[in-house]
Amino acid sequence: MKKFIAALFLFASATGVNAQDFKHSLGFRFASSDYDSYGVAYKFFVSKPGAIEVDLGFGTHKESYYGHGHKHKWNNVSLSGAYQHHFPIGNVKNFKWFVGGGLVLVNSDSNHGHHGHAHDDEGFGVGIFPNGGVEYRLKKAPFVFSADLRPTFYVAEPHDYFNDSYVNVGVTARYVF
Repeated sequence: MKKFIAALFLFASATGVNAQDFKHSLGFRFASSDYDSYGVAYKFFVSKPGAIEVDLGFGTHKESYYGHGHKHKWNNVSLSGAYQHHFPIGNVKNFKWFVGGGLVLVNSDSNHGHHGHAHDDEGFGVGIFPNGGVEYRLKKAPFVFSADLRPTFYVAEPHDYFNDSYVNVGVTARYVF
C-alpha cells in the first residue's frame, strides 16, 4: 500500500507541475445538497498542483407532515474545506481535472422545536467527502469555473431526519486575483 501511495504521489507531482493558473479566487458555489445549496467559495493554491477550497454554504429543506397540514423547515449552515490536486487535461491551456477530499461541518435548525427547546431534528453534524471535478479558467478574463462531485458521508449527523450520505454535485464561478 505504501508503494502505491508513493507511486501515486510521484505521478501527481510529475503530471501537475504546471497545473496552477492562478493563486487565489473567490466566488459562489451552487450545489445539489440541502446543507450547501448555495454559498461562498474561496480557493487558494498551496503548491503548483495543490489547492485548498473553503466554502461557507447555506441551505433549506422543507417537508410536509402527512395529514397534519404542517410544513417542517430545516435551515442549514455549513463550512467545508477540501484539498484538491490538479492535473492538466491534454494540451488544453487552463483546463484541469482535480481529485481530493475534505471535511464538512453543518449546523441545522428547525421550526419544529417545542416551546423554544431544541428537538431531535436539529443539531450539529460532521461529514467527510472525496472530491473530484474539472476546472476551466478563462483566457482573457479573470474568472474560473468548475464542476465537481462530493459524495458526503456523515460520521455525526445533525439530526435524526438527516440522511447518512448525500451525492453532492456543484458548480462554482470564482473571480481570480
